[in-house]
Amino acid sequence: MLEDLENLEDLKTKWIEASAAAPDSGTLDAIRVNALGKKGEITVRMKGLGALPPEERREVGARLNEIKDAIAAAIEARKAELAEAEIEARLAAERIDVTLPARPEPEGRLHPISQTMDEIVDIFGEMGFRVAEGPDIEDDFHNFTALNIPPNHPARQMHDTFYLVGGASDAGASGDEGDGVKLLRTHTSPVQIRTMQAVKPPLRIIAPGRTYRCDSDMTHTPMFHQVEGLVVDETTHMGHLKGCLVEFCRAFFGVADLPVRFRPSFFPFTEPSAEVDIGCSRKGGELRIGAGDDWLEILGCGMVHPKVLEMCGIDPARYQGFAFGMGIERIAMLKYGIPDLRTFFEADLRWLRHYGFLPLDVPSLVRGAAR
Repeated sequence: MLEDLENLEDLKTKWIEASAAAPDSGTLDAIRVNALGKKGEITVRMKGLGALPPEERREVGARLNEIKDAIAAAIEARKAELAEAEIEARLAAERIDVTLPARPEPEGRLHPISQTMDEIVDIFGEMGFRVAEGPDIEDDFHNFTALNIPPNHPARQMHDTFYLVGGASDAGASGDEGDGVKLLRTHTSPVQIRTMQAVKPPLRIIAPGRTYRCDSDMTHTPMFHQVEGLVVDETTHMGHLKGCLVEFCRAFFGVADLPVRFRPSFFPFTEPSAEVDIGCSRKGGELRIGAGDDWLEILGCGMVHPKVLEMCGIDPARYQGFAFGMGIERIAMLKYGIPDLRTFFEADLRWLRHYGFLPLDVPSLVRGAAR
């Protein structure tokens, strides 16, 4: 019996040392199978306990269980060491030196939004418009009150507007510029207000930029881009507005005879107001811009409301003007066949390589803004 116990100690030492010396997880697993598997050396010894006398069987069995637990613990300890070593080796192999300069793409791409804004600026620039800008964080006066939007208008409510100070219940309560209500602008119209307050007529501006609304689904995003235009002088009229927008639509979409129609509509800041539609065809399930049997709404417009001019310190008895506005993502999707609005903001380089533009391919009416 003493000899059997000594043999068990040698067996324990053998497998524990083998486990500690295992160079990799594959070798360690082989050791586990040979020692503790169904046909492993420890398992075979335990199966032979039935041939021993009862007293000896009890003592040898207890010792075998201790050895089995010790070998299993040694295997688990070595397994954890190997796993940690493998992670360290992988981290070392995949290490990136962030101090090195980035590897430049062989050819960068402009985002379709940037390209579309450049095209719009180019077309209206040829008509004598200049670009005006304003802050993304606005006050209630410039975003709503000065645009003749009443205090109870749905656009002022929290479900449409991101308020930063106070809330929708406070918005527009005083109608003063210093009412303290701050918000993310819901359109670029405040740029028109600030321009009319700062510059005397005649005015001819466009205001491209980011805008924000509490809306998110397949066709809406909380942040999007708009461009709005404004003309104020002593002689402009609805005919000038129609001519301006017809020429823009035809130049932007590159269709010389593009049908354009104006439908009566309502906006608090213009009177009369109109929606602008362009002709299209949907035959065969494919949308084509141009002469066809259907129409597609792309922007809103109208003559500047006299109350808006008064709010900005301009005499409506002497001056009048027109304004228009459109979503940049919408017309970019129509022109370049982009099916989903959400892809504009997913930062997918594959998408950008497909829909993007060469940085030096600057749009112009001479070279062609429409491609």
